[in-house]
Amino acid sequence: MTRVAAIDCGTNSVRLLIADIATGEDGGTLTDVERRMEIVRLGEGVDRTGRLSPAALDRTFTAMRGYARLIERHGAEAGGGPVKTRVVATSATRDAANRSDFVDGVVEIFGVVPEVITGDEEAALSFTGATGDLARLRPARPYLVVDIGGGSTEFVLGSTSADAARSVDIGCVRMTERHFKDGDPPSPEQIADAVGDIDTALAQVRETVPVDEARTLVGLAGSVTTVAGIVLGLPEYDSSRIHLSRITGTQVHEVTRRLLHATRAERAEFGVMHPGRVDVIGAGALILDRIMREYGFGAVVVSEHDILDGLAWSLV
Repeated sequence: MTRVAAIDCGTNSVRLLIADIATGEDGGTLTDVERRMEIVRLGEGVDRTGRLSPAALDRTFTAMRGYARLIERHGAEAGGGPVKTRVVATSATRDAANRSDFVDGVVEIFGVVPEVITGDEEAALSFTGATGDLARLRPARPYLVVDIGGGSTEFVLGSTSADAARSVDIGCVRMTERHFKDGDPPSPEQIADAVGDIDTALAQVRETVPVDEARTLVGLAGSVTTVAGIVLGLPEYDSSRIHLSRITGTQVHEVTRRLLHATRAERAEFGVMHPGRVDVIGAGALILDRIMREYGFGAVVVSEHDILDGLAWSLV
């Protein structure tokens, strides 16, 4: 049994998984000890300025200090030895001219250097995490795993491992800042511009990922899980109900339409909505809707397991 800690710092959120991993001849099991998420909006303004703002860095480091305390506490519970820890950063940090400020802060907090991973590396880790417990559903392979983040979306195709991957710069924060910043709700013209932007990126994905070979679409991250929670009519966020749920393209389209025509106050009324996702959920839902329409998927399997789980497995 090995206790590990994985931290994923994306454009919109910073997340922590502390887990116990047992390995053996027949494979292994991953058991959650802590799974946390904080909306810190690290990538706020990066698409426009090319830099991480001091306020965004401060929000992120505050959340990370709390995570460091949890890691220390659970390490003591596990016998006092250091917990194997891996920190990765994704789209916003890749794009920022001052990413050294982020790196220095992470080293101070966790004592490890954060890895600013490429989109392809992010996609491969997401695939490992997302597909680990799909077997019980017996979905058709290959899978197309789609991870809709704040700054980018990763696409990875494979059956047992990643065979082809592509990262494109469409994410819920980036699309909101680029197209919906002045719309509450956004205008038809703003939505049309966003659709054009998304569809251009989806055409780029087709150049390197044979998406038409996929038989099952697997959707990851907060935009997808929030849409699923709305479809399921949950009064509050319930990961056990959302994980491995199957929602249809018609349901995704209807929820996307509702979100894009709602005001901020109306979006906030959904019981499953995290306060930090209210401003960007319309763009996130639109990305999922366009993926399903452009690639011809009638349904998506929703996974709560993603890059965090892939990171945890990589530590043993």
